[in-house]
Amino acid sequence: MDIQVGKGDIDVPLADDAVQPAFNADRVAEFRAAFRSESAFRAFYDRALPRVYGYLVSRCHGDTALAEDLTQVAFTDAIRRRDTYDGRSEATTWLIGIARHKLLDHLRSEARDEQRRIHLTVREITVDGGSRPWQEIDDRALLTAALGRLTAMQQAVLILHYADGLPVREVARELKRSESATESLLGRARVALREAWQEVSHD
Repeated sequence: MDIQVGKGDIDVPLADDAVQPAFNADRVAEFRAAFRSESAFRAFYDRALPRVYGYLVSRCHGDTALAEDLTQVAFTDAIRRRDTYDGRSEATTWLIGIARHKLLDHLRSEARDEQRRIHLTVREITVDGGSRPWQEIDDRALLTAALGRLTAMQQAVLILHYADGLPVREVARELKRSESATESLLGRARVALREAWQEVSHD
């Protein structure tokens, strides 16, 4: 997996520091330095790639092809939008945020056309309303099968709330829904997961 950086992506002024001061000037300066040369970008890319790819592949249930595609899209978008980085978080964290949105775009597409499915590994959810966390469940094959029976939007709300740990308000913003609609979706997703789990357990 590799990202091609052309001459147009290097040595390009990003933003006027005097006009829009950064929240963290040191982070912004370090990030911009990554675009001064191809070797500098390569060093940044090699540092950030494992975390961005790791975030995606863990949420694509090992679908490495999809994770690689989304990783490349995330890096390409980050290059295009590099002048919007303000240092409020580490550059890699900012990149992971972009990756999350690319994953959500993919899920929205799944929800619209229903032609393909994505298996998302969601942690720290209880299966039957009790206190047993998912990470204690040994049969990952059953978990994968159960998740595969959910709709794309049900998978999205589960991963954002439980795997990424976002509160309902932020999940609603990511999914472009009201909080009440998101609460309802989350409730339906939990019920659907519980039913799917019971079904695959008895297949």
